Amino acid sequence: MIIDVYTATGAKKGTVELPSALFDVPIHTGLMHQAVMQQQGNRRAAIAHVKTRSEIRGSTRKIQPQKGTGHARKGSIRSSLLKGGNKAFGPRNVANFSRSMPHSMRRAALLSSLSYQAKRGVIVGLESYPETVKTKQAFTLLQKLPVSIGRPILFILPERHNGLMLSVRNIPRVKTLLVNYLNPEDILHAQHVIFLTEALKKAEQIFTAKKQRVSQEIPAKVHAGKKAEKSSTKPKTVKKAPAKKSAKSSKKS
Repeated sequence: MIIDVYTATGAKKGTVELPSALFDVPIHTGLMHQAVMQQQGNRRAAIAHVKTRSEIRGSTRKIQPQKGTGHARKGSIRSSLLKGGNKAFGPRNVANFSRSMPHSMRRAALLSSLSYQAKRGVIVGLESYPETVKTKQAFTLLQKLPVSIGRPILFILPERHNGLMLSVRNIPRVKTLLVNYLNPEDILHAQHVIFLTEALKKAEQIFTAKKQRVSQEIPAKVHAGKKAEKSSTKPKTVKKAPAKKSAKSSKKS
């Protein structure tokens, strides 16, 4: 898949091919949804909180006799059946909304998100950006790029770039993100994704490299050599001579 690349002034420079390992993989909508729900759940804080019966202020006296009134049985005024009492089965601030996903599923959700946005045609390349911090210059660049100002725009940077990060932070709905922290929520939320060309190379290095597992198996020759060493270090056993019969035993016989 090929995208257009623009310069810092907004002029079209050429094209670049997106890595197929990142932007041309099968799209799994279920994994994408699960990953976004995990991010939002891990960020969520339990705010809603109601008091239990023991935390309500009030008397514990029985407000009416058990029998003879013709009414239903009533105990403490702090009961959840009465006005001013506690809330039965209400939310508590100890709720835990965090979720977990295996690494392979999270990686598949990220690659699905990138491929989904690539197929939509919302990814644009940016060759470079100067180190000058100027919001007006960044806004002029966005006006020249094929993006809709006012919609969520995401810049993907290979490393910290103060010139670009500080220039766009005051523009509404524009966000910068380091390539190391790519995540499905930010990618899917953005209406336009702008990759710096160096960020594409770095993303391919980070997210396509396979983990090297160190095998703990001992080679057969080394294992046999260790066995031979162990056998050679064992002390030799000496057979004891049979004990001689005493003189008393010979007389008895």
